[in-house]
Amino acid sequence: MQTIQVNVINPKAYKLLQDLAELDLISLGDVKENGFLKTVSELREKAATHSLSLDEITEEVESVRANRYEKNKG
Repeated sequence: MQTIQVNVINPKAYKLLQDLAELDLISLGDVKENGFLKTVSELREKAATHSLSLDEITEEVESVRANRYEKNKG
């Protein structure tokens, strides 16, 4: 037996899969939602839509360093 994951785009394709399952040629099962993979996908989408510029990264690093310096100073 071989297991594959299929993402169904067209409802007609899902109907075909159901028909095959009724003929006992295949079996259909639900895939459990993996929270970790969902989170990773969301982070990748955000990273793809908004990439930080070098200036933004430098500004953030300097801000964090200044805050740490103030905490350690006093």
